[in-house]
Amino acid sequence: MPPDTTTLQPWSLHFQQTVIQQWHNKFAAPRTGSYSLQPVEKAKLSLTTTLFVGRRLWHGASLYFNPEVAGGSGLSGARGIAGFVNGETFRIGNPAPQLYLARLFLRQVWNLGTEQTTAADAPNQLSGPAPTHYVALNVGKFSLSDYFDLNSYSHDPRTQFFNWSLMSTGAWDYPANTRGYTVGAVGEYVTPAFALRVASTLVPREANGPTLEKNYGRSHSETLELTKTTSLHSRPGAVRLLGFITHANMGDYRLATQRPDLDLTATRALGRTKYGLSANVEQALTDQLGVFARASFNDGRHETWAFTEIDQSVSVGASSGGTRWHRPDDRLGLAFVGNGISQPHRDFLAAGGHGFIIGDGYLKYAPELIGEVYYSFNIPKYFLTISPDYQFVVDPGYNRDRGPVHVVAVRAHVAF
Repeated sequence: MPPDTTTLQPWSLHFQQTVIQQWHNKFAAPRTGSYSLQPVEKAKLSLTTTLFVGRRLWHGASLYFNPEVAGGSGLSGARGIAGFVNGETFRIGNPAPQLYLARLFLRQVWNLGTEQTTAADAPNQLSGPAPTHYVALNVGKFSLSDYFDLNSYSHDPRTQFFNWSLMSTGAWDYPANTRGYTVGAVGEYVTPAFALRVASTLVPREANGPTLEKNYGRSHSETLELTKTTSLHSRPGAVRLLGFITHANMGDYRLATQRPDLDLTATRALGRTKYGLSANVEQALTDQLGVFARASFNDGRHETWAFTEIDQSVSVGASSGGTRWHRPDDRLGLAFVGNGISQPHRDFLAAGGHGFIIGDGYLKYAPELIGEVYYSFNIPKYFLTISPDYQFVVDPGYNRDRGPVHVVAVRAHVAF
């Protein structure tokens, strides 16, 4: 008979707040459209506040509830750069803070072995004994990035790199509403050596829209990922291979380019798909230093539906703790990203079309290149980190006529 785990930590309660102030220099821009990064603008502020509530239910089951408040705005309304520079901003028209439900999901775990580890009390995780070999099912509302494309050094814009194409692999058009959440189910098979995860989830009714299409027969997305743990000189690493396919009422870039009005939405039709693959590698080199790399692509025939307008992406980077300079809790990160788009996507933008992120009214194509460096000053006494950040963006929106752009920011993050 399984042990009674309901006597263990029954509740979990955590909080986070992240504030980012961001500014860019004036840059060269012969032409500017409504979906361009504006050459001159004021600094922009973004804010997110999240409460993480967890409740242990029966054996192996727990329920998690995350109300969230978000407000503020990204530079140029989070437009004009495909690898956008602030992962805490959304394409929301109203900058006033709004309360919404981020997550509400049930997690059930079935133990398949005798070995156990100890789970720490953390956001959306209850402390106590936890199996190392198990099957789990997660059902409800969540972010798919909670389970897929994880990376120890490059995944969370609240504590790590700010850039969209560093918080997730760029060409994974991961299913989510405008704020990054979806509804569905994620199944997991996890062992100490490898893990297999599969998900089926809803997608937005409109491209990058706030409302999910509840008619599963019309629109849905499937994601599959295999993770293999690695070791280099007894230090941990991982290799993750991810594939996805999304079915939605997408527009077609070639058909839209042939239209006099370049209306991508007028070419939408049910049954359209977008599929892609990604590889994600991380490796600890020392107790303080780790490196990572990602590469991804999607077919690029149909319009970007949920994340951002990237059809190919490669990134590399490193992250180090501050022990060498007597700041062991601090973190320094450096990364480089190259993003690209398919030929049909290029032709559509060059003709004057736009998606929901980019579109200058014309295009002289070049890959979008981004470098980012951040440093996090950790102040444990106040549960606070302060992180200055710098990004250098070459050919924003894939347009070699525009930029380069220097983006500076400071982030304050409180978590307890």
